[in-house]
Amino acid sequence: MTDPDLNALLAEITRLALLAGDEIMTFYKGDMDIREKADASPVTAADEAAEAAILPGLRAATPDIPVVAEEEMSAGKQVEVSDAPFWLVDPLDGTKEFIAHRDEFTVNIALIIDRRAALGVVHAPALDVTYAAAGPGTATIRRGGGPVTPIATRAAPPAGMTVIGSRSHANNEKTNEFLQPFTVANYVTAGSSIKFCLVAEGKADLYPRFGPTREWDTAAGHAVLSGAGGAVLTPDGAPFLYAKPHFLNGEFIAWGRVA
Repeated sequence: MTDPDLNALLAEITRLALLAGDEIMTFYKGDMDIREKADASPVTAADEAAEAAILPGLRAATPDIPVVAEEEMSAGKQVEVSDAPFWLVDPLDGTKEFIAHRDEFTVNIALIIDRRAALGVVHAPALDVTYAAAGPGTATIRRGGGPVTPIATRAAPPAGMTVIGSRSHANNEKTNEFLQPFTVANYVTAGSSIKFCLVAEGKADLYPRFGPTREWDTAAGHAVLSGAGGAVLTPDGAPFLYAKPHFLNGEFIAWGRVA
């Protein structure tokens, strides 16, 4: 299989993310139909409706590229991937934020090529903001109906870094140990893949994660951050790759300006 044209795909993937976001918002102020999955994590009708909005369009656009989608996987679907391209879809990342009526939940769609996050769209429907990237130097943001604007990571301010962490899954002991060598001016928390995007647009400098995640949680934000000049690495500095067993992530550090 030849690699797809990323620029040609980006507009369609953005459209699908916005469509899923519209589906999610129909449930946000109404009946969420909250249930518990086998792993004890919550799932709502909005998760399922958003995934149903994305998958037909994704499969029509790229019929030869397999799709790994969170709710299908939770329902027991098995998808075999290797070094060939594949999609990772989290139709509603930050379900706990959604249930709590905090606006940071996102739609995540990412394309993996050569085990790396090559294209990603992160759409936060309640915030009406969309991040996208399809390679180095291509990261953008769009707020509401405004223009599509380039974004880039920043050099850490002389007064110290702004570090962002997970609201729901903090590992304070490991995080504090990791941050010891750095000058930290601010530590803030947020939900969902929006954390990668805040680093990508220069509102934060560092996002360390020492708790478990799945690949669909991280890939779209990873692509946006890479497109903005940042990087996601393992704690020992190795590239953070995809197509791992069970799509389970290990620890990672999302860095802002790396040059």
